[in-house]
Formats: sequence, structure tokens, C-alpha cells
Amino acid sequence: MTFGEFLLVAVLAVPAVGAVAVAATPGDRAGRLVGTVAAALTLLASLPLFAGADGWVGHGPAPAVRPWYELDLPWVPGLNLRFHLGVDGISWPLVVLTALLTLLCCGYTLWRVPEGGGSGRALVALLLVVEVGILGTFLALDLVLFFLFFEVVLLPMYAVIAGWGGDDRRRAARKFVLYTLFGSVLLLVGVYLVVAAAGTADLVALTGGSGLSRGTQLAAFTLLALAFAVKSPLWPLHSWLPDAHTQAPTVGSVILAGVLLKMGTYGLIRVAVGVAPEGARWAAPVLGVLAVAAILVGGLVCLAQDELKRLIAYSSVGHMGFVLLGIATLTTTGLQAALIGNIAHGVITGLLFFLAGAIKDRTRTGALAELSGLRESAPRLAGLLGFAAIASLGLPGLAGFWGEAFAVVAAVRRGGPLWTTLAVLAALGGALAAAYLLRLLRQVTHGRPSPAVGRVAPGLAGAELTAWAPLVLLALAVGLAPGLVLSYASGPVAALVGALR
Repeated sequence: MTFGEFLLVAVLAVPAVGAVAVAATPGDRAGRLVGTVAAALTLLASLPLFAGADGWVGHGPAPAVRPWYELDLPWVPGLNLRFHLGVDGISWPLVVLTALLTLLCCGYTLWRVPEGGGSGRALVALLLVVEVGILGTFLALDLVLFFLFFEVVLLPMYAVIAGWGGDDRRRAARKFVLYTLFGSVLLLVGVYLVVAAAGTADLVALTGGSGLSRGTQLAAFTLLALAFAVKSPLWPLHSWLPDAHTQAPTVGSVILAGVLLKMGTYGLIRVAVGVAPEGARWAAPVLGVLAVAAILVGGLVCLAQDELKRLIAYSSVGHMGFVLLGIATLTTTGLQAALIGNIAHGVITGLLFFLAGAIKDRTRTGALAELSGLRESAPRLAGLLGFAAIASLGLPGLAGFWGEAFAVVAAVRRGGPLWTTLAVLAALGGALAAAYLLRLLRQVTHGRPSPAVGRVAPGLAGAELTAWAPLVLLALAVGLAPGLVLSYASGPVAALVGALR
């Protein structure tokens, strides 16, 4: 086994073995510690994967996917299915983000376990299982294997929401499952259609639409795009998201916003656009219109929200709209904007949900009407909330700027009345984001402390600072040096765009 193959196996095996070890550990805190160690080892295994980046040579449509490292073993020979894993510049940043956020969430449970649920050990084991599913989705280069990893996430995330969530957690968990199952059915039909028509499930061979007729590509893209739109989520299939975020425990919200939504946008790029490029070109205007609708609807709804976590949840609808707008342009600039927008959203919104959870834990409320004057009673917490909010609204120099700005630029460069109009409307949506986030800061941090906020102690726990500091530093680093993400993705994106032509 080569070094790269070992790393690919380790990235999936360590959290899987860790989940079993956590479940077998007798003590609750000891189990959480074992899970945190497993998550840390997974992150350590994911980082060296970039060493294979030097293996990228040229780009073009034959083949469009050239992994830095890959593992290709027989899986079900009778059905010509293979256990095919690989990593490149499109998937590696998402792999590292997943491993990092899982580590921060597992470490956070060492300090605080959500109330109302089972043991912290069970929560950590479920988080590790979710991590296996998400990492497998980003690494799979076999379409059937991709589908199986995609589905692994469903039940453990349902258990996290239903077991450790808020008062209305069971209804939110059921809604999450029903919407996701709807998307899963569409994904399964789309996968079957592609594999049956092409005679292979290998994503490397399928990228560029090889072996698929125009009609098959149109049908496959429709099914796959709808399936991924549910997970992204794309308006109007987003209504499961606010309830799930609001009711989920803090660590569940961080994983949901930080990486679970990225499964949809990654699948849209890697599978739907890659496998069915003619379908992508045909549906691009519709995707662009729906993306801008998500940006505007998300912004307007946020302006009317009166609950902290729900506002942040709806903001994700708008931010992911910019990601989808970049994808819809089918240009190098747009796809790069989508990829860095994915990473920025995961970092910033993960931080926002950590901070929202800290505020709710301290004040016992998330109602904006009951939160005011936070900077008077807890200035450090208020300062971090202000930093996360201005990063989320896209201030230049912070991570949120690049994806949203260049999604608009990509739409302008696409040209024509439709795309120019969409670019203008998306820019107005960016102004809405500034409006609702500044409203949030005025309501929560300014004024006289409300009774709930007045009881908040000024200090921050060491565990909180440990969990939040990496996200603050990443928001700054990606904002100041976007090449940390874009340099690795430039070759694969150029290859994908070449395959689309």
C-alpha cells in the first residue's frame, strides 16, 4: 500500500474505529476523550493529502478527474463496482474542513454536553459516524459508493437532533429525515439511470458525459440536481433547514451548517455537472434564477426573524445561494467562487453557531427581543459575535468576501441580459445580508443589558476559546490569502470546465 492509499484508508477508518471504541468505553467522559482523540487523528491524516498535489500534470477532458492519490479495489465484481477513493483540489479543502469541525465539536463536548439527551459518549460516537459519511462522500470516485456514503449521514444526524436538541426536536428531526429521504430517492434513481446507460459507475470515466446521450444527460441532471438541491439547500426545498438548525444542539448545528450542506454543493459540482454537462448547460439559467431567489428570500426572511439561531439558519440559505449562482455560471471563475464560498461558509457559520449556542446557554433564550447589551456584560463574547457577523456579511479581507463577490463577477462575465440581471439582484442580496447582520448586532450587543443578558458572566471558558480560535484564524487566513483554497483547486476546476465544452 502506498503512502497516499494509506492516508485515504486512514481518513475513513480512524473515525469509524473511533466510533466503535467510544461505544465500547465504559466511562462517559473517557468515551468523549477517546472520540476526541480519534477526531484529532483523522485531521492529522487528512492534512498530508495535499502532498500529492505535485502529481497534477496539465488538465483537459481526458480524463477531467485526476486524483492526487487514489485507491481502487474490487468491491462487487459481479456488478462491476469498485471501492474507488480519491482526492484532488476540489475535495481536499472540504475533507480538512470536515475533520477540523468534527474535532472542534468532539472537543467541545469534553466541556459541555447538551442537556435533555443521552450520554455525551453516545453523542460523540454519532458525530464520528456522521464524519465517516461526509468524508466518504467527498472521497468516493464510484457513483454507487458515493450514494452509500451520502446516505450514511442520515440516521446518525437524525439521532443527534432528536436526542440532544431543543423542545421541538423530534418534529424538526422528522422533517429533516423526510426531506432528505425525498432527495435520496431522486439521487438513487439518477445514479441508476447513469450507471445503466453508461455501463460503469466510475466517476473518473463518467466525467464529461462520456457514453451518455443528450436525453439521458438531461434526465440525469434533473434528478441529481433536485437531490442535491434538497441537501444544499436550494430554495424552495430549504424549509427543513431552519427547524433543524434551531432545534439541533450546538455541535449538531455546527456540523449541519459547516459541512453537511456542502455535500449538496459538492455533489452538484462533482456528480451532476461533471457527469451530465449537457444537462448542466440546459438547466443553468434555471439554477441561476433559483440561486438568486434563495439569496433574496433568505435575506428578506432574516430581516423579519426574531430568534438568534433561526436567523443564522436562514442566512445559510442566502449564502449557499451565492455558491449555487457560481456553479450555475459553469465558468472557471464561478466554480472557484463556489468552492471558496463553501469553505468560507463552513468556517464562519460554524463559528456563528458556536457563539449562538454560547449565548443561549448563558441566557436561556434565543429571542432577540430578550437579548440586548451583550457588550456591557460580556464584551469578549460580543466582540467575537461582531467579528463573525462582519465576516458573514462579506467584509473584504475576511473569508466571506471572495465567494460572494466573485459569484457576482462570474455572472457578469457570463454576459447577456439574464445573467447581468441576476448579478445585480445577487449584489442587492449582499446588501440585505449586511442589513440583517447589522440589525442582529444592534439588537444583541448594543443598548442596556436585558435581564437575561445582565446575568451573563464576562469571562469565556478555555474550552470555548480553544474551539473558536481556529475558526477565527481561518476566517482571517482565507480572507487575506484565498490562494490557500484556490491554488489547489485551479487545476481540477480548469479540467472540469474543459470537460464541459
